[in-house]
Amino acid sequence: MKHEIIITQDGSSSIYIPELDETYHSKFGAIQEAKHVFIKNGLDLFENGSEISILEIGFGTGLNALITMLEAEKRNLKVNYVGVEAYPIALEEISQLNYVEQLESPEKQVDFEKMHAVNWEEEIVINSNFILTKRKQSFVDITDENIFDLIYFDAFGFTVQPELWNEAIFEIMYKSLKNRGVLTTYACRTSIKKAMQQAGFQTLKLPGAPGKREMLRALKNW
Repeated sequence: MKHEIIITQDGSSSIYIPELDETYHSKFGAIQEAKHVFIKNGLDLFENGSEISILEIGFGTGLNALITMLEAEKRNLKVNYVGVEAYPIALEEISQLNYVEQLESPEKQVDFEKMHAVNWEEEIVINSNFILTKRKQSFVDITDENIFDLIYFDAFGFTVQPELWNEAIFEIMYKSLKNRGVLTTYACRTSIKKAMQQAGFQTLKLPGAPGKREMLRALKNW
């Protein structure tokens, strides 16, 4: 499908798919959304200096991974990051994304490009705080059990791919988390909340990122 590079309202870029009328990030601000949903309402729950495992559902542009890497360095976290993506973005598109400039971290361009250039299915040390494994697989094929502390659930929206937001998917997510694990997502549809609860999660509605009223956090055995 055709991809178009766009600039969101906070100045950061994203990718738009005309055929689906869907963007990889919020049009109100890609970086704003990532920081609010996945850092403020996910990573912030973990103590500085700790070691955590993160699963990202929808590696996409690598924005969430980049921001997490930057935060890991600030907080002295050891992050083992697994990004799952069924349809990787072309490297020539990655070069058009302006994230390192918008995050005022131009020295991280090499690390950002490395995230996308490294082989899939291999554990790669990006730096001393951040280890990345990219998996080219469908979300339904995830078989991890009791591995992750935190899940960034960043799949395309329900209106585009409702099959990625059902009870069966969240059962897979639940199994992959350790006890007291956390899943955070930008979405807050009632059917999604119910699917999470049916899979065993406790759910919390939280204020959403700019342009969205609410979001969800799901907890395992809290």
